[in-house]
Amino acid sequence: MGGTPPGPQPESIRFFGTTWVDHTDRYGLRRVGVAAGSLAAAAAGCLVLRFAYQGLEIADVGAFVNLLVVIMFAICSAIAFRRTWEGFGKRHDPQSVAQMRSLMMIGFIGSLLAYFFRSLKEAPGEKLHREEYEKARVQYEKRTARRAGHPSKRKRRK
Repeated sequence: MGGTPPGPQPESIRFFGTTWVDHTDRYGLRRVGVAAGSLAAAAAGCLVLRFAYQGLEIADVGAFVNLLVVIMFAICSAIAFRRTWEGFGKRHDPQSVAQMRSLMMIGFIGSLLAYFFRSLKEAPGEKLHREEYEKARVQYEKRTARRAGHPSKRKRRK
């Protein structure tokens, strides 16, 4: 019969599902794969940006524009790294996520690098999900411990 156990259920993490709870089902191998994949994607992104920079040089737009583009990608990548890294420890409100979406897309290399570095320690977002899950489990245990069975079967005080 199995079924779903009572109480709160762990939230799924991309690429890990719910294996982060007890580190089963090749969890370590998944972390290695995520780290390698995010680093490879960051390297590929750098290569694409290099081609774009070469296109600007061929177009002869000038040193000032080239410098602005490099500075823009560096700043956006730094902000994306910081924001992604902070997102592994606390949830951002949906409105700020929507407002930062274009900046995060420009600074995608920073996000990929944050994902890489975090996956060296744990599944990205595991700490946040574990804290939320443990808190929900404790609250559930408190709620169920207070119950004393079926109310209609209780003896009445006289």
